[in-house]
Amino acid sequence: MLKVYGIPNCNTVKNALNWLKGRGIDFVFHDFKKSSVTPERLHEWFSEFGWEQVVNKKGLTWKKLTPEEQAAVHDESTAAAMLVRNTSAIKRPVIEQDGKPVLIGFQEAAYAEKLS
Repeated sequence: MLKVYGIPNCNTVKNALNWLKGRGIDFVFHDFKKSSVTPERLHEWFSEFGWEQVVNKKGLTWKKLTPEEQAAVHDESTAAAMLVRNTSAIKRPVIEQDGKPVLIGFQEAAYAEKLS
């Protein structure tokens, strides 16, 4: 079973969900806004993708942080602490298959390769 982590109004998440639905792939959706994310889950994602990739530095949430807050994010521990407080700064969506992280963001070719 797939679990999709994200925010429902995010365009990238919408594209990923539409891709999955269009191929009849069942999934469970985890909304960061309604149900946060644990530091333990973040560290699993960091192990798979690298903490630098999990932190969405192109997004509005990151850009709204002060320069001091941004500078304070320099390793897994500080990234996890910031992301628990600011779940919108997580690159989205994160896809887990059978409890293991397999994809982050949305790239159709990567989805086709990993999920088809």
